[in-house]
Amino acid sequence: MITRLRIEGMTCQHCVRAVFTALTPVPGITSADVSVGAAVIEHDGAATIDALREAIEVSGYSVTLANEERRRLPIV
Repeated sequence: MITRLRIEGMTCQHCVRAVFTALTPVPGITSADVSVGAAVIEHDGAATIDALREAIEVSGYSVTLANEERRRLPIV
């Protein structure tokens, strides 16, 4: 699964590192691409939006929008 998040309060690379570090202990994450104001997280489904939101809030930021996408197989 892929979860895309909009994150409020991030303004610099320090913020990016703080959010990335906060996401590290969330179970099920296979990769996280964090940029100023956003994150794209690949996971096995165990990382719920609530768990991601909670981890980010601990680092001092807030999730304003969350969107989950299930991976689709290509049609041949």
